Amino acid sequence: MSERKPFIVGIGGTTREGSSSEQALAMALAFATAQGAETRLYGGTDLQLPMYDPDPGMMTDAAKGFIEDLRRADGVIIASPCYHGGVSGLVKNAIDYTEEMRADPRVYFDGRAVGAIGCGYGYQGPGMVLSQLRQIGHALRGWNVPLGVAVNSAVVKFSNGECSEPAIAKQIEIMAGQVVNHARRFMD
Repeated sequence: MSERKPFIVGIGGTTREGSSSEQALAMALAFATAQGAETRLYGGTDLQLPMYDPDPGMMTDAAKGFIEDLRRADGVIIASPCYHGGVSGLVKNAIDYTEEMRADPRVYFDGRAVGAIGCGYGYQGPGMVLSQLRQIGHALRGWNVPLGVAVNSAVVKFSNGECSEPAIAKQIEIMAGQVVNHARRFMD
């Protein structure tokens, strides 16, 4: 096993400061850090990238840095709010940038553990988003960890790194642990 720490990239949130999806993602990365991982959060403001354009001359420095971190990542955790029954455009656009990894030796998320968190105001939406994120992880050749987390933000509240529902916090912790453990297995 490698001596280096697994590097886990978190992608998600909204442009609204303190969004449930970004706070859930930050909590997951905090759990990953506690389990020995190095982490990098790409939250809502970091994801305000131009619409993905495959023209190499169109890549901003922020987008290039994002892709370089994904190339280096051993695991990825994606958290999205539910917008009208699906993954938000902000998160989906960020995911579309992985097209830059299409010709890499490790294509897209190949050989990377992928965790997913779906958030929404109600019970139906978070499950739909969670399912979509897991399908996206699979389509990008990633290894979805067994546990995905659906967060009903009408009931579950986040504040200062804490979650109002211990059962949801535990699910986030387990999922983050699965990402870290599976990432270690994939490391050279």
